[in-house]
Amino acid sequence: MLTELYRWLPPEGVKILVVLFLSFLTGLEREERKGAAEHYTFGGVRTFPLVGLLGYAMALLASGELLPITLGFGVVGGFLMLSYRHKLQDSGTAGVTTEMSGLATYLVGALVYKEQFWIATTLSVASMFLLELKAALESLAKRTTGEEILTFTKFLLLTAVILPVLPNKEFGPFQINPFRTWLVVVAVSAVSYGSYVIQKLTKGQGGVLLAAILGGAYSSTVTTIVLSRRAAREYHAGVFSAGILMASGVMYLRLAALLFLFNRTLFLALGAPFAALAALAAIASWLLFRLPDHKRGEVKREYEPHNPLELRAALLFALLFLVMLIATRLAIVYLGKAGVYGLAAVMGVTDVDPFIMGMTQSAGSITPVPVGAAAILVAASSNNVVKGIYALALGDRATGRRSLFLLTGLALLGLSPLLWLRF
Repeated sequence: MLTELYRWLPPEGVKILVVLFLSFLTGLEREERKGAAEHYTFGGVRTFPLVGLLGYAMALLASGELLPITLGFGVVGGFLMLSYRHKLQDSGTAGVTTEMSGLATYLVGALVYKEQFWIATTLSVASMFLLELKAALESLAKRTTGEEILTFTKFLLLTAVILPVLPNKEFGPFQINPFRTWLVVVAVSAVSYGSYVIQKLTKGQGGVLLAAILGGAYSSTVTTIVLSRRAAREYHAGVFSAGILMASGVMYLRLAALLFLFNRTLFLALGAPFAALAALAAIASWLLFRLPDHKRGEVKREYEPHNPLELRAALLFALLFLVMLIATRLAIVYLGKAGVYGLAAVMGVTDVDPFIMGMTQSAGSITPVPVGAAAILVAASSNNVVKGIYALALGDRATGRRSLFLLTGLALLGLSPLLWLRF
């Protein structure tokens, strides 16, 4: 579009039109706010285009030199400071958003002169969103606690601060890669954190099945324990056993996503079976949930997840991942396939994520892909049986028996791909 305008107008004329258009949009939004305000407000549909033109003209006269543009920015900022002072005298309390948008408009003019059209447009659009979404953003700030802000800050620390500075090369006889190790921590934490955020946003909404779906993405073992303890108090065997089965079904989708990220060969081998197991668990859970329950009533969500981004937990997961990576390599070298499968079965008693993520790193290198895929199936099935035992021990008799039967059945079905994996 700009190329067509260049054919009909001088290049500088096109730039002036772009500046006028972008700054007019900001001025139009401010004019609307100005009409609704009860006190003095700076600028509108005329002032903001003038500020944008000043930025463009200063950049043109200075031939793009930074110092004159900066001096012009300071002069405009001085006028905006006088306007803000007048606003304070008029209302007693006032925000500085409009004045900041005026400075941004000045920069838009200078950016257009430098032919940074995308940056100038993005700056204007972002400013428009921030100005127009004032009520929504202020409401979000009121609903967001300091703990949630700290949690997100920890997520940024894990992903944007620690990860980029780690060396991406192998060290030692076991070829430990610090970058890939922490990348595994980030990926698992991101999946858990996504589920954690959704559970917070849907707090008090949905029933046990929604909690089970989100909990399965977070931790199916923790979800099983929580639902089993509730079942011991509330005696809704159909509801809670359905939720426990659903959480384990979602676990397979979670594992498939991690395999897709870290080992596409394993994903090609197990992606389809995992999707089928998740679908089967979902259908069975839904049918079980629909069965008549003489004590049904309304079963509400109670479980609120803990912060999955504790730095201590992240460091512990990284340590477990390294231990499992070393143990897997030692097992395949000294004990063969039987040792790897035994390790997989034992790891199902605890958290299977470190073992499975370790397998994604070794499968295809020192561990044959079929052996790695079989070990993952064994670990997931072992974990399902253990969760059934948890349900039997912690829940009421009906929920425990039903959950153990369903999860054992899911575990046996989870081993069925062993029939066609070639060793």
